[in-house]
Amino acid sequence: MNIHEYQGKEIMRDFGVSVPNGHVAYTVDEAVEAAEKLGSSVTVVKAQIHAGGRGKAGGVKIAKNLDEVRTYAEEILGKTLVTHQTGPDGKEVKRLLIEEGCDIQSEYYVGLVLDRATGRVTMMASEEGGTEIEEVAAETPEKIFKEVIDPVTGLTPFQARRLAFNINIPKAALGKAVKFMLGLYEVFVQKDCSVAEINPLVTTGDGDVLALDSKLNFDDNALFRQKDIADLRDLDEEDPKEVEASKYDLSYIALDGNIGCMVNGAGLAMATMDTIKHYSGDPANFLDVGGGATAEKVTEAFKIILSDDNVKGIFVNIFGGIMKCDVIAEGVVEATKQIGLTLPLVVRLEGTNVDAGKKILDESGLNITSADSMAEGAQKIVELVK
Repeated sequence: MNIHEYQGKEIMRDFGVSVPNGHVAYTVDEAVEAAEKLGSSVTVVKAQIHAGGRGKAGGVKIAKNLDEVRTYAEEILGKTLVTHQTGPDGKEVKRLLIEEGCDIQSEYYVGLVLDRATGRVTMMASEEGGTEIEEVAAETPEKIFKEVIDPVTGLTPFQARRLAFNINIPKAALGKAVKFMLGLYEVFVQKDCSVAEINPLVTTGDGDVLALDSKLNFDDNALFRQKDIADLRDLDEEDPKEVEASKYDLSYIALDGNIGCMVNGAGLAMATMDTIKHYSGDPANFLDVGGGATAEKVTEAFKIILSDDNVKGIFVNIFGGIMKCDVIAEGVVEATKQIGLTLPLVVRLEGTNVDAGKKILDESGLNITSADSMAEGAQKIVELVK
């Protein structure tokens, strides 16, 4: 789960991580009022969307007075920002962060991720702040320094100090940089983050070390114990189909193709999409109905798939283990009748009660094409869509 920059900064502030003062604004008048409260000689007006690259897209402006704050707020609010992370459709700006300016001396990068190779949380740092870390990794990988963190001891002051030395933090700011890194690690662990990224981390003319930007992502599987984080979810920033799917415990991700997929199990879903691509088709989505799908769940899955106007056919690929094929067949038939499905539909069932499931489909009187294997099913739906 993602949150906005201003929300991430509030969380970090609670853990003693230094961030500039700022306020969220939903209207132009609120933006001007927030700038008045800050009383800063320079005010930053920042678009709040779940995407990076906002500055390059015109979503970050420096205002030198209240009139400029108003002008920039009017310009950015309601604007659709298109960045390398939003895709060509972009995202509409519905809120702003109004933040005090600061005297930036140097910019750095600091981030925390779970390294799958070591199975441990790893802190990365670079003196190439303000640049996307992927670019740094590709062009100057020697400028990225890492500390693998022992889960028993956590990030130690020694490790944080070594990182600060390696990225050439000024000597006078070393203590604050170490405190910053230790606090950021606590945010990552205590709040069940999957990513904690500060780009840029800055040193200022008066000796402060601040997070000028923040990106915190959270492990969805841990939200049950992070109620305060779950409350920060902004549904406007998410695909409506994905939001609807989450209500029924369906794992759904929209793609660009025209063949809707309904599968049980993430691995089988990935293999199904690969097989469709192998036969020159294009999946319209990833949809995992899970191991305990009911007829109602299958019906809702169909509705979500069909809410995508690009879908021209559906491939249902179910391996019945815990889930029984006859239950899935009943759900497919019920959904087809409810929705009045007219698009091509190919169903491949295998596993528990497969014969009963196939019988239900065959006797339904509906236009359902059956398949005996995943490859056969993928071939059939690709041909039917074409």
